[in-house]
Amino acid sequence: MMGNYHVRICRRVGAGDSPLDSIGIALVNNRDEVIWGMELHHRGQQIKDSLETRKAVRRGRRARHTRYRQTRFLNRTRPEGWLNAPSLRHRVLTIETWVKRLMKFAPIVTLTQELVKFDLQAMQNPEISGTEYQQGTLHGYECREYLLEKWNRQCAYCGIKDVPLEVEHIQPKSKGGSDRISNLCLACHKCNQNKGNKDVKEFLKGKPEVLSRILKQAKSPLKDAAAVNSTRWALLKVLGRFGLKVYANSGARTKFNRIKLGLPKAHWIDAACVDFVEKLIILTTKILTVKSTGKGTRRLCRINKFGFPCSNPRTSYEHGWNTGDVATGKGVTGRVVVQSKTRLEIRIDGKRIGAQLSDFKKLHCKDGYSYA
Repeated sequence: MMGNYHVRICRRVGAGDSPLDSIGIALVNNRDEVIWGMELHHRGQQIKDSLETRKAVRRGRRARHTRYRQTRFLNRTRPEGWLNAPSLRHRVLTIETWVKRLMKFAPIVTLTQELVKFDLQAMQNPEISGTEYQQGTLHGYECREYLLEKWNRQCAYCGIKDVPLEVEHIQPKSKGGSDRISNLCLACHKCNQNKGNKDVKEFLKGKPEVLSRILKQAKSPLKDAAAVNSTRWALLKVLGRFGLKVYANSGARTKFNRIKLGLPKAHWIDAACVDFVEKLIILTTKILTVKSTGKGTRRLCRINKFGFPCSNPRTSYEHGWNTGDVATGKGVTGRVVVQSKTRLEIRIDGKRIGAQLSDFKKLHCKDGYSYA
């Protein structure tokens, strides 16, 4: 690979009930050509669920009349730049890992991050500090971007896509509705006009399934947006440690560039549009989709709901195979599960294809990610 290259990073929150916090990464050369792109899905929610399970098991043990460790507090020190949740640290460290990988294969000279910020206070309480607080150059932009992600870029009432969408108050303001994010959705012009100032229950009285979905989705939490806010400066600081030029641009710049260039909506294309660009030439259509899976667990065996072991202790073998390696054999390709010192198994769509070690060929060692 000749010339210099630029890594551009764009972060997006999960849409609807999706727990995924995704990022797009694009590799652009000096001729404004996008030669590589990827979309990476974090596992922050999976980490959170595992910690809550561990917490419940420990509390259950302490409640029983058996030997246990007393609860401890004030015995941990916090380093500088400490993030208060492992799920947040995971988001930053995962991006750092992939930037290091790209630096091994291409001469990177600049790193550009979309320093997006969702104004949670303005979302929940628009009157928090006066009109000057909200009526800047980008007034309402971040709120619209969040709604586009939350409602999957389609009309909440009829589900139509690829048409101009308008911000709609679920409970009309004329009947006591507010501007908070939990009372906003997206609607096409026709549905918006037909609803008018009707109550949403009156408007959808013949569609109980749609009404139930809208009311449930409207109350979905802002945790993904809060995670982006909490880690954006920590990520910028981590990127600065590589000794390269690091730039930060707003989400408004990303959307402006994408619309001006007439490019489709995708995380990796948004990443390519993060910087100040006059043109972009997309040279790739097949991007790398990566999902963070982790490298395993520290538990020696599985436990039941009461906290007692319910499987055999974990065993290591000397044949060099590990559960999670990607292999091909017996006409299938997938992640393997080590059964014994002589047998492996690939599980696909609920089916188990097992065979001897010699029947499989290793394609990729387990590294904590799955690829598509």
